[in-house]
Amino acid sequence: MDPTKQMMNTVTIQPKILYYGTPVILLNTLNEDDTVNISPISSSWALGDCIVLGIGLGGKAIENLERLPECVINIPGPSLWENVERLAPYTGKHPVPDYKQQHGYSYQKDKYAVSGLTPVASQTVKPSRIMECPLQIEARIQHIRIPDHSSAFAIIEAQAVHVHAHQDIIMDDKHIDPLKWSPLIYNFRHYFGLGHQLGKTYRAET
Repeated sequence: MDPTKQMMNTVTIQPKILYYGTPVILLNTLNEDDTVNISPISSSWALGDCIVLGIGLGGKAIENLERLPECVINIPGPSLWENVERLAPYTGKHPVPDYKQQHGYSYQKDKYAVSGLTPVASQTVKPSRIMECPLQIEARIQHIRIPDHSSAFAIIEAQAVHVHAHQDIIMDDKHIDPLKWSPLIYNFRHYFGLGHQLGKTYRAET
């Protein structure tokens, strides 16, 4: 058999997770006392001004969005992977839900302090933006839907209303320079830029 074709053979598998390489998002939502919760998420895509987010149910982010349907979608670059990982074992939900306790989460209200990141006021939404993230998207929530086949996650449709970008990654007011911008990628619970691996999350099993 041709060795090349042999390498293309596939097998049916049952992966525990399907984070097959998507940008990391730091989602800012507003708490009841007007402080900000920061949630690292790894399920998102954008088309035009529509951004779709996948968010776990039972956490602080979905609770906040149901109460105040607006947010900031902060997109970190590779250099911020350690700041993101500092947030990974914490939840803004108190008391900590049982399923999160099983995965080693603990309660942390001040997400800015634990992450080492800096708030900056948004233009039209209440949650603050994260200064260090090269892209910061103010957005309003249009729909929250629970998939028929899963009761663990919500599909959030958000509309971008303002996009903020660091000056050093833009070509003009309509274009991001792809040679100067690289998102932080979450690839099967390991962190990557668009090049070599940078690290891995505390829940990685490989």
